[in-house]
Amino acid sequence: MLPSIVVAGLLLAAGATPAQQVDPELAAQIAAIRAVDNHAHPVLAPPLEATDKNFDALPVDSLEAETDSIAVREDFPLLGDAWRALYGFTTAPPLDEQGMKQLDEARHRVESQQGEGFPGWVLDQAGISTMLANRVSMGPGVEPPRFRWVPYIDALLFPLDNTGLAAASPDRKAFFALEDLVRARYLRESSVSALPAHLDDYLQRVVSATLERHKSGGAVAEKFEVAYLRSFDFADPPRAAVARIYARWAAGGRPDPEQYKLLQDYLFHYIATECGRLGMAVHLHAMAGYGSYFSIAGVNPLLLEPLFNDPRLRKTNFVLLHGGWPYVREIGALLQKPNVYLDISSQSITITPHTQAQWLREWLELVPEKVLFGTDGYPYTDALGWPESTWIASRDARQALGIALTGMIADGEISKVRALELARRVLRGNAETLYKLADPSAH
Repeated sequence: MLPSIVVAGLLLAAGATPAQQVDPELAAQIAAIRAVDNHAHPVLAPPLEATDKNFDALPVDSLEAETDSIAVREDFPLLGDAWRALYGFTTAPPLDEQGMKQLDEARHRVESQQGEGFPGWVLDQAGISTMLANRVSMGPGVEPPRFRWVPYIDALLFPLDNTGLAAASPDRKAFFALEDLVRARYLRESSVSALPAHLDDYLQRVVSATLERHKSGGAVAEKFEVAYLRSFDFADPPRAAVARIYARWAAGGRPDPEQYKLLQDYLFHYIATECGRLGMAVHLHAMAGYGSYFSIAGVNPLLLEPLFNDPRLRKTNFVLLHGGWPYVREIGALLQKPNVYLDISSQSITITPHTQAQWLREWLELVPEKVLFGTDGYPYTDALGWPESTWIASRDARQALGIALTGMIADGEISKVRALELARRVLRGNAETLYKLADPSAH
């Protein structure tokens, strides 16, 4: 029996319009490739999914209302495609109260049938072999080899009193409270009862110890959601000055904002360097984010260029998540840096395939070995859970890839053979090389 994503790909190929410019043969081949998902937030297997909160260090469901994109609204038409493919549920969105009850019943039937294997079953339906799981911790159903761990490290950038930073907006007030909890967890796991008095002790006993523990626990990368907490303008302050700043406020008190920023800047460099030493990539949220107070200007990836030009960080691979929208041209230019990659996660949910294909083609024409597939599967709403968002993103990302590659074939830039090679690179080969993964088709 073909996975539902393959069936959907075949149907899209058969019904492609001239405006979509999809070669049917290529589309079918793309739909059949078992992918490596560079970025998602899978939830534990039932019955634990009902109480699982570790799918994100900074969950966005508690933020003040914003103007939601069409993709996460209750009347999003593609929701019906996912419900039908995953659960055999045929009622079209939006759903009333009775409709939601019936959808939940259909989901629970499938979950009961699959049991602890439900998360892996979701991957199968979406044509995904391996998913990089952004989670505070792993658990039943979300385990290797199908799921590879990407934990969060932002909390260790902000070790001091964050009251002043939290006052910047209601969103950051909520987020810094959550980061305090994650940092307390990391201190406890490092057998440290209180914040060390000196920077060197903090770096070795907490920061390096946490990174090494994550690495030994199977982590392939560390995730920064720092764009939700401050901008990307990381300076490179001297260690001696930062040590004095840390010692001044480690025991308590609200730090001077400018000096605290220098400490954060130094800690980011230190963590990135340590990730390179340990062979873990650094993942950065690099797209306009959720929440009505998110700083879109602060997430411009060009602000990171000094980091990428730092010879001390050339052993660290950076992956800019979500394709940098709206900075799609800027992020593409950064691919010339030898240690910079990007993925298309989240874009595959929020941006239509035809629109996304425009800049995806540009990236493939420049540096195709640096572009990674990703979904950003996430429990967005009751109607759009992580299975639905994973399925929709996987289908639409393949459609965007097909449009981009077909255009390159039509313009004589590549052959069909080369197009399929590039598709395999984006969907799995580039990630296999970057993370030194075994062939996911073996799973």
